[in-house]
Amino acid sequence: MIEVEALTKRYGRAAAVDGLTFTARPGTVTGFLGPNGAGKSTTMRVVVGLERPTSGTARVDGRRYADLPAPMRAVGVMLDARSVHPGRTAHKHLLAMAQTHGIGRARVREVLEQTGLEPVAHRRAGTFSLGMGQRLGIAGALLGDAATLVLDEPVNGLDPDGVLWVRRLVRELAAEGRTVLLSSHLMHELALCADRVVVIGRGRLLADAPVQEVVARSERAGVVRVRTSDPQPLARELLAAGADVAPQEGGALHVRGATVDDVGTAARRCGATVLELGAESGTLEEAYLQLTRDAVEYRTADDREGAR
Repeated sequence: MIEVEALTKRYGRAAAVDGLTFTARPGTVTGFLGPNGAGKSTTMRVVVGLERPTSGTARVDGRRYADLPAPMRAVGVMLDARSVHPGRTAHKHLLAMAQTHGIGRARVREVLEQTGLEPVAHRRAGTFSLGMGQRLGIAGALLGDAATLVLDEPVNGLDPDGVLWVRRLVRELAAEGRTVLLSSHLMHELALCADRVVVIGRGRLLADAPVQEVVARSERAGVVRVRTSDPQPLARELLAAGADVAPQEGGALHVRGATVDDVGTAARRCGATVLELGAESGTLEEAYLQLTRDAVEYRTADDREGAR
């Protein structure tokens, strides 16, 4: 389990992380989200002892990382898959890591096979593609068979088969009762593999909730879309019933405060011919963009204009 409590990390006057509190629990894949510069990487680095907090705490199973007797066996970490000597083979890289914790060669072979790197185990890491490098980073995180895993952008550079493999892997790890903290900018992928999400912006907590609860906050969640050949009579009928109605292009209406059945019944009452009727589905991406719209550090001119 990872417990972050009132965590603050300052660099001079700038607060990279500002009073952040959340918990990543066993048996759960926790998605860790935020715009560039939000403080995600800094938080992960504090969790695994690469940064000292200015104040607050970050603990794994109740201990600071520095106090863990065998860190690799407690926490599997992948923060930067490129942090491998390019002249070292995948096998030798993992073997060197294993020897720091008394992990045997058999386990090295296991993780090479588990990550699909066995055929290239004796190739130098410097010749690896981005996707192969990611697999090697994940292999390093799995090496200690840890109960907690911290993975920063593990699907970056992977092909669709690789993305599917990571999705299945993290779900299997959570099903075994492990804690998985996973950062990614791929919202669709996180929506498929995460149980809950922690969203931060400018170093502060914006949301900490199950995925579906966050998705329910998106602007489209709870909207019924209906399209008719003559939307005006239906709009009047729905407004009279207390619903909120927003006209859309092509004769469509977006309706809040009414169910699909309510809209269909209203259409029958006013004699409107329904051409399309259904509930809109919100997405994690939409909810994330709403949550972070005021926490984005870098905007183009078009982005700034659209945010007004």
